[in-house]
Amino acid sequence: MPQQNQPAVVDALNALLADSYALYLKTKNYHWHVQGPRFRQLHLLFDEQAAQILATTDLIAERVRKNGAVTLRSIGEVGRRQTIRDDDAEKVDADTMVRNLAADNETLLAQIKAAKAAAEEQGDIATSGLVDGWADETEQRIWFLKATLDG
Repeated sequence: MPQQNQPAVVDALNALLADSYALYLKTKNYHWHVQGPRFRQLHLLFDEQAAQILATTDLIAERVRKNGAVTLRSIGEVGRRQTIRDDDAEKVDADTMVRNLAADNETLLAQIKAAKAAAEEQGDIATSGLVDGWADETEQRIWFLKATLDG
């Protein structure tokens, strides 16, 4: 039987979902607008990372529903809840894009850790176990992004 009425877990998951959507869109924005000598490398990396982030959003929302709660319903709600800031600048250089995404993924990792802590406190072992994979994927994205700057 699914967990029911765990407001701390649901709130942490919905915060994670909002930031995941914000990071997805920012990563796609950079995918569409990256320029320079590393265009191909970063264009492909950003697209791969955006797809990975988007795939996670469904899993996050389903955990909220399995906890008997409602999840985000609109872009407006994402905007109200997100802590990862948009980048509406007309021109951003490639290194700044990489640094921004690495920092934003670190913010997302903190959200994942908060969701894990809430789940463990509530005895929600399914959520606690599920977020471990999300943390690993996020750590890998951070590593890949930072490694592109070490050249």
